[in-house]
Amino acid sequence: MAGRVLFYVQHLLGIGHQRRGATLTRAMRRAGLEVTFVSGGHEIPNLDLAGAELVQLPATRAVDLYFKELVDENDLPIDEAWRNRRRDLLLETWRRVRPDLLLFELFPFGRRQMRFELLPLIEAARASRPRPLIVSSVRDILVAQPKPARNDEILALVERHFDRVLVHGDSAFIALDRTFPHARRIADKLHYTGYVVDESGERGAGGDGQGEVLVSSGGGAVGLKLLQAAMAGRAMSGLRTRPWRVLAGLRMSDGEFADLSAMAPPGVLVERARGDFPSLLMHCHLSISQAGYNTLMEAMRAGCRAVVVPYAGGLETEQTLRARLLAARSSLQVVEEAALDAASIAAAADRANALPPLDRAGLKTDGAGRSAQLLGEWLAARCQP
Repeated sequence: MAGRVLFYVQHLLGIGHQRRGATLTRAMRRAGLEVTFVSGGHEIPNLDLAGAELVQLPATRAVDLYFKELVDENDLPIDEAWRNRRRDLLLETWRRVRPDLLLFELFPFGRRQMRFELLPLIEAARASRPRPLIVSSVRDILVAQPKPARNDEILALVERHFDRVLVHGDSAFIALDRTFPHARRIADKLHYTGYVVDESGERGAGGDGQGEVLVSSGGGAVGLKLLQAAMAGRAMSGLRTRPWRVLAGLRMSDGEFADLSAMAPPGVLVERARGDFPSLLMHCHLSISQAGYNTLMEAMRAGCRAVVVPYAGGLETEQTLRARLLAARSSLQVVEEAALDAASIAAAADRANALPPLDRAGLKTDGAGRSAQLLGEWLAARCQP
């Protein structure tokens, strides 16, 4: 039995959730699963889903660092009519696909703002016969909850509705209970997969980026200060004679992109983010980036030197914690966001240049394949007489 999976992914600020979801989707497709990928965020060009069906809901994004203010595809505040339309489209997709397994990226550990459509979907799934498996897909580290009651709410949702939780991390590196205090209450549902890594990057002679310093900031919703600091810090670094490539995220405005391009000195190329970013990492001498889950894992696979600036806006804590833990067991150099300027970037780049490149630091990094394997096994077990 191949099995049909409905995979819900909602990104609100950066595009890391969407990229990790795409990596998981490709692994599920390789394992023979039929996947319908439901996206609730703004469209991302060149998203490789390996032939999976893409259902694009009316898009929403956050306009504040606390994810409280959401706007629609026309940048207007979302209202009840918009919520009802999204919910109905999602339920229509559910009825059409009739999946054997519902997979939710992050929910209920996050995306609380989307309960208006997710709880009706879950209730519809629980009432159907045969009832599909309901699984959460969550990264290794959760953002700290400002209100303890939120953790209680998450626990109640997992206990009531979810059959399994895929934790995309390595428990020997950091266990979920470090950032979710109720993890032991649901220990029988937790399955650590290892880290999910996009392995599409290829190393080869003649490829772009050979020996460069590669500067990036993910989707570009935040990170302009990082790109500006890196460009200004180039002249202060021992790596100033190397070519530098600065990738501006797709969400950076045209005006900001023009200003960034105008400040580029000779030897610095500024361009929009590219779909072959994993290959650029394979070729570069040093990566300077934010500390998102995906970029960190891809840099480790690429074996390049790396400097990261963890995003710490709003209530965000997960990038900082992961980067500090990884720096303690590797050559990764961390610049705290509060200390970010040209001099700190230059100094960190020089420290990284004097150290060996990153490696996998003993972490399990087969998370995509292992996730697909587990999902296939759970679906097959349901079909046993």
